[in-house]
Amino acid sequence: MKMQSRGPVAGMTALLVLCGGAAGAQETSAPKSSQSAAQEASKDGAPVALTLKRAIELALENSKEIQVAKIQASVADRTAQITKSQFMPSLYAGSGAGYTYGIPETPGGRAPSIFNVSYTEQIFNEPLRGQAKETEEQSKAQKIALEETKNSVITRTAMAYLELGKVRHSLELLRKEQESAEKILQVTQDRQGEGYELPVEVTKAQLRKAQVIQRILQLEGREDELEVFLRYQFGFSEAQPIEVMPEELPGEAEQAGDNLVAMAMTHNAGLQLAASDVRAKEFRLKGERRGYFPTVELVGIYSLLGKFNNYSQFFRTFQRNNLNAGIDVRVPIFSAPTKAAIGMARINLEAAQVNLLNKKTELTADVRQKTRRVRERDAAKEVARLELQLAQQSVAVFQSQFAEGKLNLREVEKARLEENEKWMAYLDANFQKQQAQLELLKTAGQLDKVWQ
Repeated sequence: MKMQSRGPVAGMTALLVLCGGAAGAQETSAPKSSQSAAQEASKDGAPVALTLKRAIELALENSKEIQVAKIQASVADRTAQITKSQFMPSLYAGSGAGYTYGIPETPGGRAPSIFNVSYTEQIFNEPLRGQAKETEEQSKAQKIALEETKNSVITRTAMAYLELGKVRHSLELLRKEQESAEKILQVTQDRQGEGYELPVEVTKAQLRKAQVIQRILQLEGREDELEVFLRYQFGFSEAQPIEVMPEELPGEAEQAGDNLVAMAMTHNAGLQLAASDVRAKEFRLKGERRGYFPTVELVGIYSLLGKFNNYSQFFRTFQRNNLNAGIDVRVPIFSAPTKAAIGMARINLEAAQVNLLNKKTELTADVRQKTRRVRERDAAKEVARLELQLAQQSVAVFQSQFAEGKLNLREVEKARLEENEKWMAYLDANFQKQQAQLELLKTAGQLDKVWQ
């Protein structure tokens, strides 16, 4: 095991070679749906090799959260159509017969008829129009919420994918570290038997081996959790193996410049939702304020009357066919409900405006904080890379000295253990940087553009 010959690039290349064959097969089948991909893989039990981009595509196709968000968007559309429909023509036909004693009339105030047709259409009703515009804006907001759900799915899927690659790489390193720990323990036990080491050194070696085994078990558990999550996201069966390839985020993630605050002000879903809420409340207030205006409704009714309802006893003439059409104008002289509705709409608008202002302030601070975090994680990654490089150089020196007989095997294996630790520290630092990048891109509303 010659760890000194493996730099960060060499380690990544080795994993890419292991996954290359399966990756090529996956690229040719990328346009297929997730269901067909799962069915093809389950036929022969072969693992499905996925790139990060393909994994995100599958998650977007199969996410239950997105399906629920689409249903909610459809419900919002239907709600807006219900309110808007009151400004469209409505035509009703009906019939009824009953016993009449006295003046013929019905509970609705109309004359009882054998057959009738009524027509209504709102022409001018500003409070109702304000409600219609409000529900229409809320429908648009639900589409923004759908995009926010998609961004959340992209973020969680990308993080799980990248972490799974890191965990599997770390497991490879830990299993090699376990081999080194066993060699160190064996050498220490031999030297203790010969009287060159104290029993405490044997205990230290045993502890180191036990710690490595413990970390392996922890990472294996985390690997299983990530696999279960990704299978659920992709719509795969529970037994379907998944192969991921260690890779960096697309170049656009690195090139997001200093204008991220401006991008966030334009594309952040949370801010867009708050702005949409303000517009909806403005429509509602505008409509309620015009509640003092007259309302105009186009109405019409045709009735076919019957003599058996005693019309001839109370009216001088009887006419079987009757038609009435025109406009119904209502002028509010004093309307207490209108005043109350205006007050409620004004309070709701003020609350929405304050919420929007708070969102802008919080978003600016959040973007700046996450930008700093990305820079810090990038610096930590560079430190980890240099520490790994130093550990690899130390292993090379120790191996040369071991070949010359200047060092024993235990010292070489300790150096290899140190190199493995630096490798895992580098993997952790790289993943933490990727996490910070994803969070920043999500906040700035740039996630979908990165993977277009």
